[in-house]
Amino acid sequence: MEMFAITAVKHLKRRPSAPNFLPTISASRLYPPHIHTTFNMRPVRSAARSSLRASVNTGSTPFLRTRPIAAPCLLCAHRISPSQPSRRHQSSFTPEKFSPQDRTERQTHYHFFPNTLPSGPPPHGRFAIDTTALKHEFLRLQSRAHPDLHPSEDKLKAQALSARINEAYKTLQSPLLRAQYLLTLRGIEVAEDETAKVEDPELLMEVLDARERIEEAQSEEDLEEMKAENDVRIEESVKILEAAFERDDVGEAKHEAVKLRYWINIKDSLDQWEKGKPIVLQH
Repeated sequence: MEMFAITAVKHLKRRPSAPNFLPTISASRLYPPHIHTTFNMRPVRSAARSSLRASVNTGSTPFLRTRPIAAPCLLCAHRISPSQPSRRHQSSFTPEKFSPQDRTERQTHYHFFPNTLPSGPPPHGRFAIDTTALKHEFLRLQSRAHPDLHPSEDKLKAQALSARINEAYKTLQSPLLRAQYLLTLRGIEVAEDETAKVEDPELLMEVLDARERIEEAQSEEDLEEMKAENDVRIEESVKILEAAFERDDVGEAKHEAVKLRYWINIKDSLDQWEKGKPIVLQH
């Protein structure tokens, strides 16, 4: 029996038991000297040892850490919101989910120009746009996304991105194209819809009268007054569109977008006028 006890003691010295396997954490490392002399540190050491043992056994530290996200690369297809925390260790059983609505919002033309259009499209943002600021931001974007500035393996992505930026800028700088685009986001097609015409006899009479005056003009001077009148119509339509989008009145916005399309067509016909050339006003 005595030999058995000696053997057991030697065995325990060679293989320390589980509670003593981890190094002991001294109280001085957890609290300053003036504190640990006052309190009983045995419960603290026990809790710290249990916490460390659990970390060693699981092999993970499920802590949620937040850090600022760097500005996304222009060639990256997805953006990460700076307000969302990132997980250092994330379980494969809990994949991060993205809302389809958020993904759609990231793909609008407005998100290419966060400095000029920080609030996004109406009704959160305004319909009116500072086109000068928009142009400056567009040039800065294109200077970074130009295909020649990227390695060969990224040129196709850069070309696609550059094309999207061009399309977004072209659309947003024009009040008519902007209005049509915003209606498209709401599921309403106006640009290509031939049935989207104004059932307004007074408006149609104005359009027919403008066509006759343009065809009968003998010189550009004959059209100066008409140009001024049409510019006023365009300004009024843009103001009505801005108010309609801010109210989120999609019906009124659609009605006025169709009217604005008539006024823009008249403007194009006036700018392209040639004596004797027939006038075709597209609806």
